[in-house]
Amino acid sequence: MKEKGLHPNNKFNKGYNFDELIKKNPHLKEFVFQNKYRTTTIDFSNPKAVKELNKALLFSYDAIGVWDFPDDNLCPPIPGRLDYILHLRDLLSSEENIHILDIGTGATCIYPLLGVAESNWNFTAIDIDLDSLDSAQDIIDDNDLDVKIKLRKQFDEQHILKGVLEEDDSFSATMCNPPFYKSAEEARGANRRKTRNLGNNAVRNFSGNNNELWYVGGEKAFLHNYLYESSLYPKVSKWYTSLVSKKENVESLETSSKKLGVKEFKVIPLNQGNKVTRIVCWRF
Repeated sequence: MKEKGLHPNNKFNKGYNFDELIKKNPHLKEFVFQNKYRTTTIDFSNPKAVKELNKALLFSYDAIGVWDFPDDNLCPPIPGRLDYILHLRDLLSSEENIHILDIGTGATCIYPLLGVAESNWNFTAIDIDLDSLDSAQDIIDDNDLDVKIKLRKQFDEQHILKGVLEEDDSFSATMCNPPFYKSAEEARGANRRKTRNLGNNAVRNFSGNNNELWYVGGEKAFLHNYLYESSLYPKVSKWYTSLVSKKENVESLETSSKKLGVKEFKVIPLNQGNKVTRIVCWRF
């Protein structure tokens, strides 16, 4: 199965070799089958199958051999997450000794893992949820990456950068995959629609706790708070970046950025299968 529209340097852009992936993660084998078109695949409405597939994809990197996290946390699609890293690498092509701030790293610690495995970057990763940080630290320890990835807790849910940055911090870029929904109710409704579209009402192929899925005011409120707080620390990071799902949020961010003194604002489109999203980047 070929992934559409991925970055040309994405190692998964030519599809999945399930025989090789099973070697990387033998637990995947029980979920692989041939469909009626004689295509080797998995049932993407089965959350266990999706998780084992993404484990296998991640284990295709020699640097990563363990990736365990609770089932109630989001299982990130590795090819799409890798695309963010690759586009960020293009943005930072003239930089050396790259150090990234990952905002909302989550229980899977996925962006730091991919950034280290793909490009040998250094990361500081922050999150507001202590359980997620505990899970992320276990993954870091299990893969002997404590020199490359450092975690911090954001104690104040009203803030994104304020209160978690330290005096001598200096980053090449920040990255963030913001919460999409405005409330837990909205997130649950979207999940029900998604499972119906997959033709399976009994299970879901993604999970997610509150901090991962929703933020008061939704994506727009989170992004504008992030943009404003970045203006308080214009020299801490050379670039501030975030995934943005809704096109209209890009327009309002760009308008606000001009008022806050942003010198450069750019949008990198991401086309992954049927999903269209983008990375928004700004610097002061």
